[in-house]
Amino acid sequence: MSAIFALVFMLACLAIGVGSVALWVWMLVDCATKEPDQGNDKLIWILIIVLTNWIGALLYLLIRRPERIRVHGQ
Repeated sequence: MSAIFALVFMLACLAIGVGSVALWVWMLVDCATKEPDQGNDKLIWILIIVLTNWIGALLYLLIRRPERIRVHGQ
């Protein structure tokens, strides 16, 4: 029973890890390609995403991306 638990735990950690890397790359590419060049917003968000990894990507996804889509329609 312990081996099954260990296998399930390892697969769950692998899925979370792959998912967080995919989110990080997706938000980094989205910010770099679709964020308007007005002011320093683009540079600041790229630095936030790069330096804080998946937490910055999640912040961009939840805070900035919906606002950008609402305002700029991208």
